[in-house]
Amino acid sequence: MVAKINTEKHLNQLKRGAKALVADFLNPKIASKLMAMGILPGSDIQVIRKAPFGGGFYVKVDNLLIALRKNEAGSILVK
Repeated sequence: MVAKINTEKHLNQLKRGAKALVADFLNPKIASKLMAMGILPGSDIQVIRKAPFGGGFYVKVDNLLIALRKNEAGSILVK
């Protein structure tokens, strides 16, 4: 039997410059807002900049640059 290793993380756990693939969303209310902005499951995402003191995130999704709040970034699962 092969054990499956969970490699999913929250977007807010990635370091600056890290690239990942959007896997899923934790909060359905925030998910609909993020999908309307173009952040869809299967999209390539990169952390461009993190605000100091636990603030927001500036990310690149496919060819879009988007600013996210900390709770929005925390609701995105990436792999």
